[in-house]
Amino acid sequence: MVKLIGVSTYALFDKSLGVALYKFRGFPLDFIEIMNEGYHALDKYNYKFHLEFMENHGLKNVIHAPFSDLNIATLNERLRRVMLKVIFETLEIAHEMGSLLVVLHPGHYSPLSFKFPKAYEKVHKRSLEEIDKVAEKIGVKVALENMPKFPILDGQTAERMYNLIEGTNLYVTFDVGHLYTVTSDFTEFVELLKDRIIHIHLHDNDGENDSHLALGDGIIPWSNVLKILPKDVTWSLEVRSLDDFKKSLEFLKSSLK
Repeated sequence: MVKLIGVSTYALFDKSLGVALYKFRGFPLDFIEIMNEGYHALDKYNYKFHLEFMENHGLKNVIHAPFSDLNIATLNERLRRVMLKVIFETLEIAHEMGSLLVVLHPGHYSPLSFKFPKAYEKVHKRSLEEIDKVAEKIGVKVALENMPKFPILDGQTAERMYNLIEGTNLYVTFDVGHLYTVTSDFTEFVELLKDRIIHIHLHDNDGENDSHLALGDGIIPWSNVLKILPKDVTWSLEVRSLDDFKKSLEFLKSSLK
């Protein structure tokens, strides 16, 4: 049986975080994954209020680090320092909230980094190592997430994810929907990275677009995929609406019987 099942606040991203947490409170969930940006941004002033609410309803938490307008592999050092500061602040809040883990997106390519790929590799690795050191120091687990098929995005394949985390103590968030836009070989991803996978994102698509559909609304072969996914890690439903979440939760519960 799956260790812990939760939902991402992405499903209610147009609502305030307080409203999102309130709407999720009555479902049979173990944790809520907070998409830490936009209306759901956490800071040193509001996190205690949201943490108290979740604890009162028996819910643990996962934090998804900010990623909009943020690139930890930028070749602009001044920008990189600011972006790392944002990530470090997220790690501090995760520590204070007793978060199960923090989900992190890899860096991505830019017009400049396409021209200087060696510099990009060096800077990207340096940022991941710095994040790893801070996470280790304060006692927070960070899980790097694989990305969907898109020209500027990094970390799309199992091999690339392995290369990015090599030499660090970073973990992996296995996003099933993202991988399906790249390849249908789920087994390779699990076998290569199984010792590092501690978190899973679940959503569906048509194999081309990263559409975050409800489970069963796309063409991912769930009967096969669910069998090979690690069960001793956290599984998070990352879909676009409350209705899609309800549908996905029922689909998952039925499929795991």
